[in-house]
Amino acid sequence: QVQLVESGGGLVQPGGSLKLSCAPSGFTLDYHIIGWFRQVPGKEREGVSCISGSDGSTYYEDSVKGRFTISKDNAKNTVYLQMNNLKPEDPARYYCAAEFDTGWGSSWLTRWRSMEYWGNGTMVTVSS
Repeated sequence: QVQLVESGGGLVQPGGSLKLSCAPSGFTLDYHIIGWFRQVPGKEREGVSCISGSDGSTYYEDSVKGRFTISKDNAKNTVYLQMNNLKPEDPARYYCAAEFDTGWGSSWLTRWRSMEYWGNGTMVTVSS
């Protein structure tokens, strides 16, 4: 029933931009926390950004602050991640995940294991 479908990944030059989309089905954004997480083989999964589906509060990992922007459109039941000024450390598989919001705020970035619903991810590659 519940699905998260990511799109928008691709190959860009350093300093370029991509916009990722996450389209949940089977539930609405309300009362959920929706996050973007990324993972490179051999490394731990890390939180990138999260947004409250209810009040729109946003949270960012320090390395992406000022470069990435998370947003939502409740009418379209979609979450976006605008990624600007992409750097060599950004390439990874980016996953969208969601869970009922228990009020952890920014702590969700480090609590990816608590996320119940996951998409299959979309690849982001940065190359000159």
